[in-house]
Amino acid sequence: MKVLTGWRAALRIARRDALRAKGRSALVVAMIALPVLGVTAADVTYRSSRPTVAENLTAKMGSADAVFSSTGIGAFPMEQMPDAITWGTPDDGPEIPAEDERDPVDVPATFPKGSRYLTEQSVPAVVTTRHGVANTEIVELRTSDPAVRGRLDLVDGAYPHGEGEVVATEHFLKSAGLGVGSRTTLRGPEQTYTITGSVELPAELEKSALYADPGAVLAPWKAAAERDQKVVPPYPGDMTWLVRGPAGAGISWPDVLKANEKGVLVLSRQVALDPPPDSEVPLLAHEDVSSYGDSSSESSAALVTVVAMAVLEIVLLAGPAFAVGARRSRRQLGLVGTCGGDRGQVRAVVLSGGLVLGAVGAVTGVAAGIGLTVLFRPTIEGWTGSRFGELDFRPWELLGIAVIGLVTGVLAALAPAIVAGRQSVLESLTGRRGTRRSSRVLPVVGCVALAVGVAVAVYGGTAGDTRLVAGGSVVAELGVLACIPVIVGFLGRLGTRLPLSPRMALRDAARNRGRTAPAVAAVMAAVAGTVAIATYTTSVMAEHDYDHMRSLTPGTVALVASEPTAVDQLSLARTAAERNLAVSGGRADIGRAWAGSDCTVYYEEDNGCGTLELVKPAGKGHICPLQGAGARKLAESLSAEEHKKLMSSPACVDEYLTAGALYTGESHIVVGDASLLRSYVKLDDPAAAEALEAGTPVLLNSAYAQDGQVTLKAVHTYNERDKENRRLHPGKAKVTTDRLKVYVAPDRYAATPGIRMILPQRTADRLGLHTDAYGTVYTVTHPPTDAEQQAVAAAFTQAGNGVYLQVENPVETRDEDVVLLILALFAGVVTLGAAAITTGLAKADAEADLTTLSAVGAPPGVRRSLSGFQCVVVALTGVLLGTAAGIVPAVALRLVDLREAMESMRDEPMDSAYTPIVLPWETIGLLALVVPVLAGLLAAAFAGSRLALARRAG
Repeated sequence: MKVLTGWRAALRIARRDALRAKGRSALVVAMIALPVLGVTAADVTYRSSRPTVAENLTAKMGSADAVFSSTGIGAFPMEQMPDAITWGTPDDGPEIPAEDERDPVDVPATFPKGSRYLTEQSVPAVVTTRHGVANTEIVELRTSDPAVRGRLDLVDGAYPHGEGEVVATEHFLKSAGLGVGSRTTLRGPEQTYTITGSVELPAELEKSALYADPGAVLAPWKAAAERDQKVVPPYPGDMTWLVRGPAGAGISWPDVLKANEKGVLVLSRQVALDPPPDSEVPLLAHEDVSSYGDSSSESSAALVTVVAMAVLEIVLLAGPAFAVGARRSRRQLGLVGTCGGDRGQVRAVVLSGGLVLGAVGAVTGVAAGIGLTVLFRPTIEGWTGSRFGELDFRPWELLGIAVIGLVTGVLAALAPAIVAGRQSVLESLTGRRGTRRSSRVLPVVGCVALAVGVAVAVYGGTAGDTRLVAGGSVVAELGVLACIPVIVGFLGRLGTRLPLSPRMALRDAARNRGRTAPAVAAVMAAVAGTVAIATYTTSVMAEHDYDHMRSLTPGTVALVASEPTAVDQLSLARTAAERNLAVSGGRADIGRAWAGSDCTVYYEEDNGCGTLELVKPAGKGHICPLQGAGARKLAESLSAEEHKKLMSSPACVDEYLTAGALYTGESHIVVGDASLLRSYVKLDDPAAAEALEAGTPVLLNSAYAQDGQVTLKAVHTYNERDKENRRLHPGKAKVTTDRLKVYVAPDRYAATPGIRMILPQRTADRLGLHTDAYGTVYTVTHPPTDAEQQAVAAAFTQAGNGVYLQVENPVETRDEDVVLLILALFAGVVTLGAAAITTGLAKADAEADLTTLSAVGAPPGVRRSLSGFQCVVVALTGVLLGTAAGIVPAVALRLVDLREAMESMRDEPMDSAYTPIVLPWETIGLLALVVPVLAGLLAAAFAGSRLALARRAG
């Protein structure tokens, strides 16, 4: 009972002390609440954004009981898993005939008696928009039926009723510039529909589609195609059926098995939520169906890591606050000793402060985390592209997070409590701090830990062991933490020749390492994690960009005729493009060449266009050594850098040239002039331009050249009605081979998408080749927007719809960009918070020094500038150390990726092993320059420049 009485008194003293020093208490509460807030928000967001099985089923079938679909094998037995993801045919089943010999399946005949169903079928379509026309998808589904709720929800307006009405997704309306009440016309049958409402698919917020009642689109479209041969009939996708079982009985597993006998696949809500035992699943009897790996262990590891970081930051940030509080209350603690209190009771008073403020911070953090998640829920859903089902609050998890905040508040007060308990009553009453020498062992241990940690992390990266990478990175970071007091002490020596305020800030940081070093460590911990993930993410993005097979060169778009008969539409298409796109002035008209006579299509199976072939010489430098015999052995001897260099050589780059959008044939020969070099190839070489003007082809891939010449092989075909071609090439198909002198471009231009050689028109005429216009390439100031593309598409449709706009699809980096932004903001907030609390503690801890400054006549602005520089010292030091510490795990993880890439390359020599390590300079610059300066300015702005002189105590 005496123990409880002592703690009750200690808690009462701590509560009163917290209320008395409201500013310092608020700082401690904030530092405890911020990490708790972050972990709480992350927990609620993660739990809420992970759809349950029931929510996934609702996203697929609304409130229906099942989705029935044909497998395409006809009315033949099949077997499926309960989740309908995997299916197959039984080993002892009948042989499946060819596709054109299969009878269609009567899917509704497989429904249980008394069932009610809806049909769903989609068709690709071109519709008018505010800006022009757009490609989209029209789905025939009775959206007004209650069975669709949850899969598709009405946001505004009303559901469609009748043949002339549709609803549209919000994403479509935004990109098309339309709204509820707008009208859109389906190109082809030229049927106009009124948009009566906007809808969203909770699981696919970015889906762009129109929805109409069954029979409102496909039937009139087919009828129009039957009346008018110019109307192209629709090509709808497979139909599915949303089924509700009889009298709410649902669709059972026996119902599913009966449907399987007719070749029908069924996703049943009842079966998916309550699967049958494996013994009742026929597919498992003879198929090895493995489920996807459980990622719960990885999620748990990530959760533990996040919580550990939060605990570390709380202890590092709140610890100095309790230390300063203990020093500010040392007279009160001394009075406890004079009244008979022992050292344990003095420690209890300080620990009670941690308990009181930890409890307040934990509760505040959990409440604020939940509130912020609710407030920013729409924004988070927009980032993820799907709606939350219900906000998922796990009481035990939230209680655990609060307890962690409470416990770490107590841990943060532990070291100050021990120090306060060791002080004598005389020191406490007189206010003398005494003198302590810095530990000489700790920095040595820190340096050893740093070296060992880096070595272990790098070894783990090269060995492919992520556990060693994680362990080594943690040891290295702890090593840096151990060295921080020495680094902070060294800072005091740097200000010898600096002005008064920065010199005092550096010396104050060095003299009061007890509060400066933990704050620097907290900033370092936050920045290290951010820089590690940002470095890894930026490196992966660079790898994806390198592996991305471009269809056009950067900053260009192309107009291409879809077939030779559409060439006469190019003139109108060019006018439309130049009017609607952000063309910067660069333009090049290109043509194609062929050896045949009557080439009416670009892709003629029977070589009606003839063939053109650039013959690649044999020998080293012409044939890619990573193909054919000996390629695997060569790959095993190459490093990643050597492999990258070899893959960048003209001989190997040529293997991927077919991905180009300017596909004029297997030879990749384009008829053009010097404007093509400047606008598309980006080759600013007067000699190359002069060569084209003189009739000399420009070869972009030197692997095809030998002694400055190329071999062009042509197989000429002709049509009996083509008298001109008959005169040039009489008789049957004729093969000609010409040696052409060429201008060979530098090797880096061998990767130009779609072009291997530029052939002047005069040379094509001299060789007796047929040529025709193919398209136009433009340089643009920015990629075309949705509105610009729709406007151009409308003009192309009016011209005859035979020309299309080719735009480079960039590497998708939206998710990575959002991650980097969030990480930078998180690290910035922690850095500002740590710098702010350190500045506040410095002010509270150095009131006597500031009073002395004012007494000796220091200008009022010194106090303000001193606060600002104190903040900059903490923020900048922590950011620089954190950047260095964060690079270690990122580099080690990239070494793991490199090992995997090298193994893949040795199995498939043409696979890229390029695994770059790219530093996120924008994120580092934001943290190293903007955040410290902002922290210093804010500290200076909120610091008072006037100080009232107080009577000297004692």
